[in-house]
Amino acid sequence: MTYVHTLKRIRTDKTNYHKRAAILIGRHSFVTVKVSDQNVATQVIKPTPTGDVVIVSAHSRELVKQGWKGALNNLPACYLTGMLIGKKALEKGVKNAVLYIGKDHFTSRVAACLKGIVDSGVNMPVSEESLPDEERISGQHIAEYASTLKENQEEYNSRFSALLKNGLNPENYPSHFEEVKTKISGKPSEKPAKKAPAAEEEKAPAKEKKAPKEKKEKAPKKEAKEEKGKEKKKSESKGGKSKKK
Repeated sequence: MTYVHTLKRIRTDKTNYHKRAAILIGRHSFVTVKVSDQNVATQVIKPTPTGDVVIVSAHSRELVKQGWKGALNNLPACYLTGMLIGKKALEKGVKNAVLYIGKDHFTSRVAACLKGIVDSGVNMPVSEESLPDEERISGQHIAEYASTLKENQEEYNSRFSALLKNGLNPENYPSHFEEVKTKISGKPSEKPAKKAPAAEEEKAPAKEKKAPKEKKEKAPKKEAKEEKGKEKKKSESKGGKSKKK
């Protein structure tokens, strides 16, 4: 029996060297996402011959400076942290990157962070089917759960004690998320932009008003033709009587 030597990081299940080799060969800057029980930490790293160099990093605790009052490791927080590091990466000139999670699993919170990076403007290969829905990213599911739980005030207060302590009602999670998102991105929300139906309604009555005018214009012409026809018949009838005489 022969002994096969394996690297220590493989034995301890810390590094996937197949993925690692693919990143080094491609010479891509890569993003790492680490989600703990309380926070989210992300880094944009560039591999070099002498080792990896951290270009920018972001932590969910930085969201507090942006006015965030919610949890620091749920889907909305992961998305906002991803948007924050994406903005920092663009400022450093990083426009393209790939996700590297090593031996970790691709969870919904990692996907939410990835979506925040992509929405900030960084080009990253990702399938839309693997990303969470907009409602879950904005915390709509938290607001709905809080509204159903509000009947039991004791459980409501215990479940959302941290949010209530920060001055945030869980029912207002989506609106609060949009405020912080707008502050980080510097762009206004794109939701209130449905004015097309109103414009169509204004155009519809205008067409209906034109129709009666056309009918009125055609009516006098018909009456004039009928009068001319009657005059011709009268003249013919008079001519016929005179010839008989």
